[in-house]
Amino acid sequence: MTDAVFGAVPVGVGAIVVGTFPLASGQWFVPHSHPQHQLAWARRGVLGVAVGDASWVLPRTRALWLPAGVVHRIGATRDAVLCSLYFAPDRCDLDWTEPTPVGVDGLLAHLFVHLSGEGLADDARLRAEAVVLDLLRPLPATPIDVPSATDDRVRAVADALLADPADPRSLDAHARSVGVSRRTLTRLFVDDTGMNFDRWRTHLRMRAALPLLAEGQPVSRVAHTVGYATPSAFLAAFRRTVGTSPGRYLNGDAAFGAPATGAPGT
Repeated sequence: MTDAVFGAVPVGVGAIVVGTFPLASGQWFVPHSHPQHQLAWARRGVLGVAVGDASWVLPRTRALWLPAGVVHRIGATRDAVLCSLYFAPDRCDLDWTEPTPVGVDGLLAHLFVHLSGEGLADDARLRAEAVVLDLLRPLPATPIDVPSATDDRVRAVADALLADPADPRSLDAHARSVGVSRRTLTRLFVDDTGMNFDRWRTHLRMRAALPLLAEGQPVSRVAHTVGYATPSAFLAAFRRTVGTSPGRYLNGDAAFGAPATGAPGT
């Protein structure tokens, strides 16, 4: 884990300050918040962001808006560079009150890098900031929630699946491993996480799959890695959970619907 700066980020001319933070594989900032709004973007590699039990995966085609005061963690499963834009709330017209993904096209990416440069004239900075604020558009994607378990028996099953999302054991087999009946484990999972076992495992598998997909690994390999026998079964589960295909999700395509609610896991 990496220590984070908890104090105010200095604000210069305009409303936006940009920080660049190289992250090694497996490196995460400890949970923290900022007095400014933050836009987290992967200048290189793929980032992960967690707010409570919700998580987002950020390839270069999307960033995540984090309102001031929201406690979050940011890290990377492979080497990456985090570009953080900090927005002074009193000089920013955006009023998004929840973590919000935004699409990042070539122009926005260029502006982020432009604003991070040293020696930028004040008038040039103000013009660039105005364009950034005008171009930020929310994407209709929802985070993938994987609620943490607190019951010892549920946590033992959850830990096994976190260690190996492709674990093929059935609910009956997991119940036997923790010394309870299928019916008891079914009830415990819902009581503890708010999800049934199948749905929780599907969310976990999708969360594990996204960084691999963002790195460009083939769908067939990713499907096998997270426990699906065929790419088609994985793609169907992804669409039910996330609401679109992996390609459209990772390319920042906003033209897709919301994920189905209450859909059974696979």
